[in-house]
Amino acid sequence: MTSPTPAEEDFAGLNQLLVEALLALAGAGAGEQACRLAARCWSLLRHRHAREAERLTAVLHALTRSGNPTQEQGDAVMGDIAVLDVRALVPAQRHRQIFATYEALSPGGKFVLVNDHDPKPLYYQFEAEHHGGFSWRYLEEGPAVWRVEIGRTEARI
Repeated sequence: MTSPTPAEEDFAGLNQLLVEALLALAGAGAGEQACRLAARCWSLLRHRHAREAERLTAVLHALTRSGNPTQEQGDAVMGDIAVLDVRALVPAQRHRQIFATYEALSPGGKFVLVNDHDPKPLYYQFEAEHHGGFSWRYLEEGPAVWRVEIGRTEARI
């Protein structure tokens, strides 16, 4: 393992300032805005700066645990949809697996995500990367298990 370059250290420092600003924004009552900004930043970082993107995922989890944001909700309907249960995966692998599953969907395709906590951070990440191109519907909302139907509504570019 190599030590970080000065540029990487500067980048990590800037990301830390961003995290502090997001937490302050949420603390001032703008939790929804903080979540949307965090997800947009995560989207910019996730492919080239995975470590810093994971830091923003952790911040999204912290922000959404405070009860600030809301999402669409729907009736429980399972049908013949593939199920992705991420509860056995370590947290750092979950979002990668979920996005890979989404990317493999054809337009109109759906899957059901099964998780051990409310996946609100993931919702904001989907919104940042696929705004208007995905569907999100709660099928079950805890307290031990959350099931969310996630679909692809956009054509691949």
